[in-house]
Amino acid sequence: MALHKENILVVDDDLHILELLSRQLKALDYHIYKAISVKEALFILKDSDIDLLITDIQMPEVDGLQLLKYVNEHYPHMPKLVVTGYPSVDGALEVIKSGAIDYLTKPFTKEELRQSVEKALTLKEKQPGPPKKQGTTNTSSAKFKGMVGSSSAFLDILNIIDRVRDNRATVLITGESGTGKELVARAIHNSGKFSKGPFIAVNCGAIPENLQEAELFGYIKGAFTGANENRNGFFQAAVGGTLFLDEIGAAGIALQTKLLRALQEKEITKVGSSKPEKVEIRIVAATNVDLFEEIKNKNFREDLYYRLTVVEINVPPLRERKSDISLLVAKFLRKYGVEYKDRLPRISPEALRILERYHWPGNIRELENIVQRMVIMSDGPIGIEDIPEFLKFQIDFPQKGLLPLREMEREYIKKILLYTKGNKTKAAEILQIDRKTLRDKLD
Repeated sequence: MALHKENILVVDDDLHILELLSRQLKALDYHIYKAISVKEALFILKDSDIDLLITDIQMPEVDGLQLLKYVNEHYPHMPKLVVTGYPSVDGALEVIKSGAIDYLTKPFTKEELRQSVEKALTLKEKQPGPPKKQGTTNTSSAKFKGMVGSSSAFLDILNIIDRVRDNRATVLITGESGTGKELVARAIHNSGKFSKGPFIAVNCGAIPENLQEAELFGYIKGAFTGANENRNGFFQAAVGGTLFLDEIGAAGIALQTKLLRALQEKEITKVGSSKPEKVEIRIVAATNVDLFEEIKNKNFREDLYYRLTVVEINVPPLRERKSDISLLVAKFLRKYGVEYKDRLPRISPEALRILERYHWPGNIRELENIVQRMVIMSDGPIGIEDIPEFLKFQIDFPQKGLLPLREMEREYIKKILLYTKGNKTKAAEILQIDRKTLRDKLD
């Protein structure tokens, strides 16, 4: 018998059926993943390469039809089989509409199962893969786990990641706070040939300036007060993998000089030592500040900037990629629905439109926090009543041309105060500033 070894995920809340299917498929030389709930199946799909899904329909909490819908949206080329002990004409039609290739009624024979599985996998082989974007390498967000989007800006980022993931070129990621710069860095590391090495993330802004050199490069015993032993730094910890330097603009000038040498010579020297050490790592840095402005102000070395920007990736703010909001909302609904409610929450079109209309100053981080709160506070499908009040408020922009920024801010504050009926505490909450700042602006 030819060895198949395709990966098949079997989902059924009946342990007896789950074991029976597993044994029969293993006897046919398939590799089996088992899940007793949709929640468990979602985790397996996230972390494994599955060639075929076999699922029951009637399951508690989240049923098989919702799982089929999820797979259709996120793994459109994955074939799906349905098994059920409750056959009906309406049920069969709903299953076929959901994209399932076949419909098996319990009990079924091993031969019937074999034929259905082979039919499904044969159809999978005949299906064309996802279309390539004209003029670029083939990129897919499924390849870069955790990243979600379909906008042209998002696809451009995926294309750059695809080009740099298998080399050690230094990358600088720029963008506002909350846009997902670390997620981009992790995608570069995890999707490339160096993914078996460590990914070490360091927030330069969180390390006191007088400790930055010791933390990054390590130190030897006696190098300074309190150095009671030899210790490796983050550079040594990242050997063979990726060192992610977040908030690189917060690095002190002394550290910048050492970083420049490390990038030029591919070696570092521990504090208190005169012996250099070779390090084979990839450096990915990120910043939410304008490094050109920092260079003008003598706060950042120009030569280090050019060393860091062999490749630059700009992650645009969420307000410039609003077509990605619905996909991000769906991702966070799944994440927190499974975590908090053991279900896949839905959101009404009206509520989604409000989220798409908002300008998201905190970007994806703010969107995730809002969705998380809505999932926790809602008892059913998320509607307009579950949306925080400050998101519902929409500015009526002037019809007679544009205003200067200060005038626009004044008009906006007036409208917020009108909306809150003069309640300054509520207005400050909506504006996401404290009462003192609001009072200063009013003065």
